[in-house]
Amino acid sequence: MNCKEKQIKLIQAFQACSNSRESIYHKIIELGQTLPLFKEEWKREENLVRGCQSSLYLRTNQKGTVLKFTASSDALISAGLAALLIRVYDGEEAEVIVRNPPNFLEEIGIPKALSPSRSNGLASLYTRMKQEALNTLITIRQRKDEDQSSKSTPDHRPPHT
Repeated sequence: MNCKEKQIKLIQAFQACSNSRESIYHKIIELGQTLPLFKEEWKREENLVRGCQSSLYLRTNQKGTVLKFTASSDALISAGLAALLIRVYDGEEAEVIVRNPPNFLEEIGIPKALSPSRSNGLASLYTRMKQEALNTLITIRQRKDEDQSSKSTPDHRPPHT
């Protein structure tokens, strides 16, 4: 399933909710409970997402240009918001993450249901995912450039005499 299809699936899942803040929160909490185990050793400063109301950790694994995300939070809502974005971006190519902002959140009423501080936390989480994707793309580009320059550098050894 591609990124757009994942977004459509989440929109459909949230359509079953009434547009009430309570039903949206309930669905978000439900999603948060589906997050896989997050090891204690991953709860390090470099995995902490800045800008969140509660402690939210995001761990990223990269395989080529594909990114895998895991998250943990001490707050049910934050865990649910992380699960929402992970469902869309986990296992996607870095370029897909950068080119597909979470516009689907508007369609399911998430911004209206959240307090300003929770909205900021959600934005911080996507920003962090996007930064991880951009860093991946930059690293891959640098490796390609280094490979190209090493192949195109002329051999300056003196001729044999």
